[in-house]
Amino acid sequence: MNESFKALADPTRRQIIRLLREKNRTAGEIADYFNVSKPSISHHLNALKHAGLVQDERQGQFILYTLNTTVLDEVVGWLLEMTGTGKQESTQTSGTLQKASESNHATKEDER
Repeated sequence: MNESFKALADPTRRQIIRLLREKNRTAGEIADYFNVSKPSISHHLNALKHAGLVQDERQGQFILYTLNTTVLDEVVGWLLEMTGTGKQESTQTSGTLQKASESNHATKEDER
C-alpha cells in the first residue's frame, strides 16, 4: 500500500486516475490532457502500474491503460478505516468503484 500512496502523492498521477475512471485510454490519449512530454507521461504510468493502481493490455499496436479498482478499493478502505467511518461507507465506495470498473470493462469489450 505504501507504493500506492507514493504514486498518489503526485498531482499528475491523480489526474491520470481521474481520466481512467472515466474510460480506458492509451498513453497518447492520456498525454493529450497534459502539457508535458510523452516520456514523462510514460514515467507516471509506470509508477501507477508499479503501485498496482493501473493495468495495461496490448491491443494491436497500442497499450490500453485501465484503472485497477481492487487496489484503489484497498486504499479507500484503509483511509475510511483511519478516519473512523463505518464499514457501510466503505462498502458503498467499493460498490461505486466496482460499477466504474464494470463500465470500463463493458466499454473495452465493445471496442473489440
